[in-house]
Amino acid sequence: MSYLVVFRSTRRLDDGLLYAEWSEKMETLVKTIDGYEKHFGFRDPETRDGVTISYFSSLEAISEWKNLADHRSAQELGREKFYEEYSLQVCEILRDYEFRV
Repeated sequence: MSYLVVFRSTRRLDDGLLYAEWSEKMETLVKTIDGYEKHFGFRDPETRDGVTISYFSSLEAISEWKNLADHRSAQELGREKFYEEYSLQVCEILRDYEFRV
């Protein structure tokens, strides 16, 4: 069984330096979680709307990620400085199909 976390957000207008620093730090940190598989994201530069999708092998891994001290600090910074709004969904992957050339 696999799970994904969908994080949708709208960035605040700022210089982006602190955000970039913390984003890089979180990208390194999430990869240390046993059960983390991969993630990808994108952001529209005009609307500042973005989505990050992260894949995990268990709900326990997601919980561990959520509760890491540095991630908790990033969450607080997100509410205070980085985002106008955000939402998060945890989803169970019921089917997974692929096509490759």
